[in-house]
Amino acid sequence: MTRFLFVVIVSLMSMTATAKSIVVLGDSISAGYGIEVSQGWVTLLQKKLNEKDAGYTIHNESISGDTTAGGLARIDQILALDKPDIVILELGANDGLRGLSPKLIKNNLAEISRRVQRTGAKILLLGMKIPPNYGKRYITLFYSVYPQLATELDVPYVPFIMEDVALTKDMMQSDGLHPNAKGQPAIADRVWPQLLPLLK
Repeated sequence: MTRFLFVVIVSLMSMTATAKSIVVLGDSISAGYGIEVSQGWVTLLQKKLNEKDAGYTIHNESISGDTTAGGLARIDQILALDKPDIVILELGANDGLRGLSPKLIKNNLAEISRRVQRTGAKILLLGMKIPPNYGKRYITLFYSVYPQLATELDVPYVPFIMEDVALTKDMMQSDGLHPNAKGQPAIADRVWPQLLPLLK
């Protein structure tokens, strides 16, 4: 009996040691605003990982309404608790909707990324867009934040995770900002190819 317990404990310790985690740090798009959490793209991404038997568990640390400043304020605690191997960073849209400085948005995302990288974890940056009524100059500056940051920090990024969703009416909620359940698989499918290389 004692030997049996010893073998079980060793096995559990081995599983814990090899367990890998992914943190999604985002806003309402990743938190599953307006839909069941089980329908969200983060849950669908976990299903893809399970089907691949990749050995990763996703911790969704997304909060509806969150900004890059909010993410920066939370990142140290998240890194300490979840100890991620990969962080999927999806923030900035709420900053843009509030008309905040693109330079500030970039600086916050850069600092979050640097703190993640210092732990040895990898970053996947998810780009966002905002409605066209914010003016051409502001939109251009906002859009450029993500590719610039990806180049400067040498991290992969998805240009706009709602590329195939945002202009498809039956994939969006009535507010025109949030994808509905029908739009979630398309988002997961857009993130997946960029995540795959990071799993190795």
